Amino acid sequence: NLLSEKRRPTTTNSTMNPIKLVLAAAGLTVASAFAPTALVTRVSPSPARRSALYMVQGQGDSYKKVFVAGGSKGVGRIVVDKLLSAGSEVVALVRSDEAVGELSALEGVTAIKGDAFDYKAVEGAMDGCDAVITTLGGGHDSIDEGKWVDYTGNSNVIEAAGILGVTRVVLVTSIGCGTSKDATPPSVYEVLKDVLAQKQKAENVLIKYYTNMNWTIIRPGGLVSEAETKKAILTEDTMAIGSIHRADVANLVVEALSSKNTEKKVLSAVDPSITSAANTEGRTSEAFALA
Repeated sequence: NLLSEKRRPTTTNSTMNPIKLVLAAAGLTVASAFAPTALVTRVSPSPARRSALYMVQGQGDSYKKVFVAGGSKGVGRIVVDKLLSAGSEVVALVRSDEAVGELSALEGVTAIKGDAFDYKAVEGAMDGCDAVITTLGGGHDSIDEGKWVDYTGNSNVIEAAGILGVTRVVLVTSIGCGTSKDATPPSVYEVLKDVLAQKQKAENVLIKYYTNMNWTIIRPGGLVSEAETKKAILTEDTMAIGSIHRADVANLVVEALSSKNTEKKVLSAVDPSITSAANTEGRTSEAFALA
């Protein structure tokens, strides 16, 4: 099963044109074929925003405060622990009082109750952060009135980052999206095609409209809940397929966050040391160099 992160949606108030968000995130006055006719201006970024821009320009190696969407369970929960170990503060948007209590007990974590389908909740929680990681997903269990958290929730996170000037974003989706479609066995793709389409829409928003962001997209293979092997890799091979432990995905996500080499890269995540029914041909892929 490629997808396992669960979310229960409510509704979203987000109606912002993503093109305007690009202009706001860039902090520029811009007119182009893709921009509104009226020029858009933005005041100078706050110190927190300047910190994010400073790192995007390749002059910093880590982020002081990272917003995590999807941090209450699965890959996102492990990401929180690894960020703390790396010395970052974490702000996590979670849905339940139980998750707020669990995460708030960790030194360095600010847990805020809210729903990724509520744009204002996302923006309010993210304000003050200098980087974003989103592992939101849920498939058929996260649909409300035709909206999927895999697209709408992630889109809200991306949009809020653009509005607030948080220019470092790591989006975790799945092998089977976009250019990696053909890597997925046909029988698996048929089962997952609807959710993969939603995840791909979120990828497209980030790639097409947020050209001034330092973004990275990571597409894991089949997720397994076991201890990390430390043998998993990121790769630019769009035909890479296989399994990977959630802990290894989280480790790669946090490493990629601070890697200058991952700017505007779409990377698959697999573990060559794990035997996978999806990789019957034993295909191997070249590892992407993070450093």
